[in-house]
Amino acid sequence: MGTTGQGQGQAGQDVDEVDVPPVRKRSAVRGFFAALRLTVVSAVTGGALAALVVAVIIKDVPVFLTGGGVLVVLIAVGVVAGRRSPAGEEPPAGRIALARIEDLRATSGESADVPVTFRLTVAPDDRPAYRVKIEQHINLVDIPAYRPRGIAVVEYHPDEPWKVLIVTRPTAQWSRRAEEAEIDSAPESTLVVSPDMSEGSWCMLTLFAFLAGAALVVLLFRAELFTSGDDGDGAAAKSPSSSSSRTFSTSTTVSGPSTSLLTFGVMRVTAMELEARVDTAYVTAITIEDHRMAVRGDSARPVSETVHLQSLPYELFPGLVREARTTLGVRDPRSWRIDVTPGSGAGAGPRVRVTVTGKEGTAHLDADTTGRVTDRRAVGESG
Repeated sequence: MGTTGQGQGQAGQDVDEVDVPPVRKRSAVRGFFAALRLTVVSAVTGGALAALVVAVIIKDVPVFLTGGGVLVVLIAVGVVAGRRSPAGEEPPAGRIALARIEDLRATSGESADVPVTFRLTVAPDDRPAYRVKIEQHINLVDIPAYRPRGIAVVEYHPDEPWKVLIVTRPTAQWSRRAEEAEIDSAPESTLVVSPDMSEGSWCMLTLFAFLAGAALVVLLFRAELFTSGDDGDGAAAKSPSSSSSRTFSTSTTVSGPSTSLLTFGVMRVTAMELEARVDTAYVTAITIEDHRMAVRGDSARPVSETVHLQSLPYELFPGLVREARTTLGVRDPRSWRIDVTPGSGAGAGPRVRVTVTGKEGTAHLDADTTGRVTDRRAVGESG
């Protein structure tokens, strides 16, 4: 029977958790005044620059001096404010909890740590479970440990629940709890996001305030500026709507004569590139050869009938290939291929089949996503 993080009792009160100060309710007020200050400064800046341009056009010295003086004052205030060191605030303390991994998506990176976007159901011991979306850099070797519907140990902030961090090296006690726990998915309505404005919102606010200030100055001097009465009308261009196909198929080839997908880490990085290309982690078939990887998919398929690209144990595949090439009776294997397809039956994981071909014929072995061989067909065997 699943749990949602409530009522787990005394087990949650251990040395891994720390007391949290009372919830601070000043962030909304600070955000309001910050937005108001930014609006005023942007509007004044836009008006001052517009005044300089208008003064040059209509040749009005007082207007030019006024606009220039306002800009000088703004620059001076900005320099003084920049030298003031803001009072440091102690970061809020965190607590440890368990979380269910609803979904994860990794993107390719230049180093061993790659950015991974997680959708989690966080189940604290002292409050209802909730959903959150985070991005965290995870080491390439550790990614197979995080799979959809798996349990992870996280650190969260009770007063800022959208701040969640996956604990990659939990204590032994929390590791045992994660292995034994079962957590139900929280409803999508419980998704929490940061109440602060995003960078895009701040940019839009700055732009609108700037343009409003400039437009106000231009309106004040419209009689001098637009004596000819010419107005330019811009035509808005319509962007064509994009349509998405229901099926997709793509492949990539590893360049370089000495490069093979059996090299450690190359399979996972290649899978990340294909995921970014098809814009989804759920596919219906994966084919891996020495220098080529291909995926196929159908957006109409339910998730249960697909394979999640980042949940596969690519680090175990080279060992399966070596076993197939040495134990199936093919003495001189010319080629090998890995086919990954969704499992058949309820609750069955993806099926991994390694096929080798040589002078003696073709043989294959089947394995699950833990690397355990479930079936093998050597050369000459029927079935």
